[in-house]
Formats: sequence, C-alpha cells, structure tokens
Amino acid sequence: MTDSTGASDGGRREAALVDAFTTEPLAGNVAGVVPDAAGLDDGQMRAIANELGASETAFVRPSAEADRRVRYFSPTTEVDLCGHATVASHARLFETGAIDAGTHSLETNVGVIEIEVTDEGRVWMTQNPPTVYEVEVDYGRLGDVLGVSSEAFRDVGAELPVAYASSGLPFLVVPVNFLEHLGDMTPDFDAVEALADEHDAAGVYAFTFDALGPDSTAHGRCFVPGSGIDEDPVTGTASGACGAYLDHFAAFSGGDTSGVPGSDGGSTGDGGAGSDAGTPEELVFEQGHYVDRPGRVLVRPGDGDGGAPVVGGDTVTAFEGEIRVPESDDDEIIEV
Repeated sequence: MTDSTGASDGGRREAALVDAFTTEPLAGNVAGVVPDAAGLDDGQMRAIANELGASETAFVRPSAEADRRVRYFSPTTEVDLCGHATVASHARLFETGAIDAGTHSLETNVGVIEIEVTDEGRVWMTQNPPTVYEVEVDYGRLGDVLGVSSEAFRDVGAELPVAYASSGLPFLVVPVNFLEHLGDMTPDFDAVEALADEHDAAGVYAFTFDALGPDSTAHGRCFVPGSGIDEDPVTGTASGACGAYLDHFAAFSGGDTSGVPGSDGGSTGDGGAGSDAGTPEELVFEQGHYVDRPGRVLVRPGDGDGGAPVVGGDTVTAFEGEIRVPESDDDEIIEV
C-alpha cells in the first residue's frame, strides 16, 4: 500500500536509535526514530524498521489533524500505538531542536493523543480512556503458557484477577505473587500468542508488587509474540494499561472492588476507583531486568481526560545517522 503522501524514490533519511525509559545508554527499551518519514510507503517503513532492528520504529509524518502523525512498525508488522517509541520520538525531536518544550498533539492509528515535553526533555504521553474487565483463565493453563507453576497466581489472584486492560493497546494483565516466579517464567510464545488472540489482546503483561527498587510500585514483564516481539523490555502502553488495571480493581485498598465503576466487567469509564481507592498519584513500573535492559516507566492513573493514564519517562540517544531507503517495492537490503 502506498501512503497518501506518495512513495519515496529511495534516497537517505535521518534515523536514530533512542533508548526510552532510562538515562543510561543501551538500557531501557530501544526505539528506532525516523523524524522525517513523509512520502515513505508501508513497505519502505517496514523495511527500515526491520533494518534498524528495534522492537518498534516511529515514523514521524505530517498530519492534517494534529501537530504531527506517527506510524509505528515492528520488524514484521505495523503496530497501532507504542508508548516507548512515542516517548523516544518526541524526545529526539526536542533534542535536535525540531520541537520546543510544551504540549503537542499527535495523530496515531488509535486517535489523537496529547504529548507533553518538559524543559528537561522528559516526555509525558496521555493515553486513551481505559477499558478494564476481568477475564476467566484457568491457572493451570496460564502456568503452562508462561512456563511457571500455577501457584504463582493463586494467592495474589484471590485479590486481583487476570484481566483485559487497554489504554490504547490491549493487554492481558496477569498478577504474580513473587519476583522469583516472575523471573522464572519461560513462556511458550506460540501459546502466549494464542492466549492473547483469544482475548483480543496484543500480548500478556505479567507483574508483581515484589519489586527491586524501594520506590517502585511493581515489576513487570511483557510478552508480545504476535507482533514479532517475544519479550518487550520496557513497555509504556502495557504500563499505562496496568496502572489503569490497578486503579480499577482498587489494588491499593486491598482489592475490594465493591462500588468501583465498571467492576461488573465493563469499562472503567471515568478511570476506575481513583482517589477513593487510594491509588497513588504516580506509579513506578520496573521492567527489562530479565533481558538486561532495565528501565522505569512513570504512570499517573486517571490523570488525563476521561480517566486516561498519563505515561512518562526519560530517554538517551544511543545512535544517530542516516539510513538508505530502497525505491518503493524494491526488496534490496537497506544499508545504515
């Protein structure tokens, strides 16, 4: 398919690899960033994403509806929304002077969202109003899928259920009792993909309150094999969804969901339990330690319009240069 702006006839484009949700190079979650992707067609963007090799690459384009448009590609497919690539692309635009600090609108495949860039370069992304509801998954099957004993889910599951949660990109959220069990997971990725597909989710996000850092809320692992990413190191969309999940199920008030809007299985609507449930104003999610790319995602549940979570983080540019673009529909290898 050719984008409405028209396909490019090759040439070179600026490109960068930006590590999101970290201040240390070669940590966090790396995103490819192409700051001027106007005129590139789907095949060219997919080829560039494959060559850059990051879990997702953000292609910044003009927009008639917002300050700019971003399309996201994994090495194999287009992704509707990507938190770390959104943070990385706006941090890169700010770093190079292409945009100023302040509030920006961004057109994505799931609608127009708001981005805030601070004077220090931290990027905050307002996601969509969340949808959260409990789903039925047998713990024995869940243990087989994730490669861990089913006992990892039983006690924590008495308070917090397995649930569908989305604030732009849907995940199956799975609470785990101890960090040891989370770290021991050796998923069957074909089975993970099948389980996620059954619940119309992009992947599975497993988390535990048994975190490493004293100021961390939870430690997570995210498996998205359906998008060609067995384990995504540090995930903004999943962290936002998990923040909405914790708020919805009143996790900080002992898991009592009585009186929580949407606790009968519907959308959180106004963002769930909110302050009535004792949800902290800002949550900190650790992730990436089990793939040697540690990072931290900041989440403000319900801080955006309609109860949308706001996700933030820092970045560092690890690589910058130019990439050679093939002619449209040309299968030649791209050179960096």
